[in-house]
Amino acid sequence: MKNALIGTFLRLPGAPETSGPLPGIRIDDPTLAAVLDFDIPLLLLHEGTTLGDSPVWDQDRNRLIWSDVISRRVMAWHPDGHVHTIIDPTWFINGNALLPDGTLVHCEQGRRCISLSRDGQETLPLVTHYQGGRLNAPNAIVTGPNHTLWFTDPIFGIHSAREGYIAAPELPHRSVYRYDRKTGDLTRMADLDQPDALAFSPDRKTLYVTDTSRKIGGQGCHIHAFDVGRHGKLTGKRPFYSTENGVPDGLAVDHRGWVWTTADNGIYVIDASGCTLGFIPLPWSPTNCTFGGPENRRLFITCREKLVALDLSD
Repeated sequence: MKNALIGTFLRLPGAPETSGPLPGIRIDDPTLAAVLDFDIPLLLLHEGTTLGDSPVWDQDRNRLIWSDVISRRVMAWHPDGHVHTIIDPTWFINGNALLPDGTLVHCEQGRRCISLSRDGQETLPLVTHYQGGRLNAPNAIVTGPNHTLWFTDPIFGIHSAREGYIAAPELPHRSVYRYDRKTGDLTRMADLDQPDALAFSPDRKTLYVTDTSRKIGGQGCHIHAFDVGRHGKLTGKRPFYSTENGVPDGLAVDHRGWVWTTADNGIYVIDASGCTLGFIPLPWSPTNCTFGGPENRRLFITCREKLVALDLSD
């Protein structure tokens, strides 16, 4: 499958729609009040996706990149409001990450691999197997220290024909992996029921991973935390947080070490000790979030059919 030319416009330049204050914002700790106003407007940046997910901020190009998994597109939003395709069609790309040289790294649920791309080029598989078995369906990916990529490998993409292709797993585990870009070594770091989103703390000493197996009938509905040691070794696995409603899905960690996690009805804000700082209800079910924009104070939020944002005070 060869990718079509990039640059197909999905939204022309123009200001975003702005909602009034979000009703029901809850602030449980005064530290959050310095960051989040009760009258904060919700910005509607784009609509028309089928399953928007996996946003990443491209600082060098001043744009947000995210996936529409089911519609099989990777797209870019720009501050003037226009949205265009980067990759169309995709092999059911979900997770995205950005390397320092501008190369994009993707989780392909269709080809069950980690791949690389540059704007206008076909995606090239980078990681496809672990110890002779084909990966399940890589879901989320982040860059780590020392030229590493960390990704999760649940079975969602081989469980649903809407998000990939039905297939039997070739591996007896669903894992978090560490890939060394210099040596090509792939290391299995931890197993969960269905590992989903992942993010590092600012000091890279803690790794957060969501387990969302409840989506397909399992029991997983937690964020787990791991201590990150020498050579990335994970120890001290512990339950970190469970949301009051739904399943904690996508997550982002800000410069303070707070965890912002999406659930069925909004976004929970949690401090590094696992205490709830507050809750932001949303009119649409969010799937994931990330920080970007001027001074990294804009919280971009993907929902199934929309891309929205909140401009924080700090």
